[in-house]
Amino acid sequence: MDYINRNVDLCKILENKSLFLFGPRQTGKSSFIKNQLMNTDVAMFWTLLDGRLRLKVLADPSILRQEVEVRNLRDCIIIIDEIQKCPELLDEVHFLIEERNIRFLLTGSSARKLRSSGVNLLGGRATQRHFHPFNFAEIGNHPNYNLSYIFEHGLLPSMFLSSNIEEDLSAYVDTYLTEEIAAEGFSRNIPNFARFLTVASMSNSQLINYTNIASDSQVPVQTVKQWFQVLEDTLLGYQVESFTKTKKRKAITTSKFYFFDIGIARALRNIPAPKENTTEFGEYFEHLICMELKSWIDYKHPRSKLTYWRSTSNMEVDFCVDEEIAIEVKSSSNVTEKHLKGLKALREEGIFNRYVVVCQEEHPRITDGIEILPWKYFFEELWKNN
Repeated sequence: MDYINRNVDLCKILENKSLFLFGPRQTGKSSFIKNQLMNTDVAMFWTLLDGRLRLKVLADPSILRQEVEVRNLRDCIIIIDEIQKCPELLDEVHFLIEERNIRFLLTGSSARKLRSSGVNLLGGRATQRHFHPFNFAEIGNHPNYNLSYIFEHGLLPSMFLSSNIEEDLSAYVDTYLTEEIAAEGFSRNIPNFARFLTVASMSNSQLINYTNIASDSQVPVQTVKQWFQVLEDTLLGYQVESFTKTKKRKAITTSKFYFFDIGIARALRNIPAPKENTTEFGEYFEHLICMELKSWIDYKHPRSKLTYWRSTSNMEVDFCVDEEIAIEVKSSSNVTEKHLKGLKALREEGIFNRYVVVCQEEHPRITDGIEILPWKYFFEELWKNN
């Protein structure tokens, strides 16, 4: 299978500054580096997936500095893949940034291990970006880019292209549990954590109710809160906070939680892909829109923030980007007046510039100042306008 170019440009950042590139397992970070960065001004490339190299570095992190000095490298780019496998290297990285004006690209699947090891994340000397599964700008023209296929496979590169999807998704989840969680130091709790993962996946895209999840997982509430933090730190999911700046209608403050990929969320629940015109289909559709927005924000607008809005009287809008656009997601192919209630209620606040429904209608239109946009059309416009 030919490599599919990713729609993320790190070269501009690396011209002036070092960079942490964090992304879940198998999002394609290593392939991206080999195919899109190695032809730039890269003087060295280390991958700590190489067991022999990793053992050497763990025994003596200063071998990085030694190799740089022997080659007399200055004012260049060095890439270190899977940096969380040897956090002690960051002291050497810090030194080389200061003394030799070297810019580092440091990739990893967990910032948690770096922080828990007591190392600093280079202060203001490095910026952070997140790597995501495929988005529309990358594979929107692929023949399998349709809802039924995406809901079954997800958008992780290896899963999207898989010919044995159920087995591959199951293996991904098993690897996460046995390696990532064991690395966190509570491997004896893997059975409990696995049960928690299943329960958490059932509330994917919904408001986080720690009490209910704790009850169903048979663990204390405080443990559930800690484990949600582990999910975020190991990049398996993220919270979408509530938008609370409304005055006419008081907003609730509870966050929603989304797993980073539709296919992984489905695998955790161990259920088939949903059929159209079901509640689950609508939830998956919302999850897809969320994934696209997160990818677009992290790649193109890293200072923007994704939120949602729900009033105490249960008026709701699925997503808000800053104070620019409010987005309601409907899997319907026929958007009617009843689907616009949340957007119209939020519009009374006079905060946002655009109000949009993303749906399955065939053609874009505007009704009462609200844009009704087919989902692929919305994605295309999103990336086109940056």
